[in-house]
Amino acid sequence: MDDTNLNNKLSHLKTLLEQMGDALVAFSGGVDSTLLLKVAHDVLGEKAAAITAVSPLSSHTDWEDAVAMAELIGAVHFQINSDDLNYPEFTANTPDKCYYCKKRRLNLLRQVAGEKGFHDVIDGTNRDDFNDYRPGLKAVRELGIRSPLSESGLNKEEIRRLSRQFGLPTWDKPSFACLASRVPYGDTITSEKLGQIDRGETFLRELGICRQLRVRHHGAVARIEVEPHAIHRFMDAAIRGRIADFFRKIGFQFVTLDIEGYSMGSLNRGILSKEKHQNG
Repeated sequence: MDDTNLNNKLSHLKTLLEQMGDALVAFSGGVDSTLLLKVAHDVLGEKAAAITAVSPLSSHTDWEDAVAMAELIGAVHFQINSDDLNYPEFTANTPDKCYYCKKRRLNLLRQVAGEKGFHDVIDGTNRDDFNDYRPGLKAVRELGIRSPLSESGLNKEEIRRLSRQFGLPTWDKPSFACLASRVPYGDTITSEKLGQIDRGETFLRELGICRQLRVRHHGAVARIEVEPHAIHRFMDAAIRGRIADFFRKIGFQFVTLDIEGYSMGSLNRGILSKEKHQNG
């Protein structure tokens, strides 16, 4: 990879932030938003701050990570409650649910920004995000939220490289998606389902299966996706038994392993295939 090109993108990012003058960063504590907050804080100092929406759509661990990363960077960190499960347009789990969720959340962030004296709300969208089905990006555009990483041309791999250069512990953090992304479209999103998913994924990580994994919620069936190199772990009868017992305890009747392995946005395949057919 060309270091000169990467440095040019970083310089462009810093210039964009400097031109803004202030920035309230929509902050999850993930790879993208952590790098964005770090650079924004370096460039703008106290005129850059983080804001995190606390919601049942995210695990408690993710919230703790966000708090820790903001503290490490030294940025002011605001937190707001987001009662996402009280909105039928989201819980109905239609393919555009993320648009409604993102729009409502970003409106909340804009309100806080106004109260705290920030002109710009920015998020961690990067260039690779446009390669998947992301209806939430429509809300970002409609509300005038800036995405400096994307505007600078940075993709995920480059963001990880810069994060490592800055000494950020998130440089190799697995990709994050809200817990609702594990529920197939059309199945109602409930706190019970989200809790089952969160407990299942936490158990698998603590078991040391692998870092990047998903528990897809198919009603009575839990479909586990893990990195391909970790599939062999399930050949151990004792491991399988522990996993099956735990998942039955949290409410699943059946537990399956997806032999293809982890695939980001696997529940979007039908939608992407339909769009490709329509555009073709």
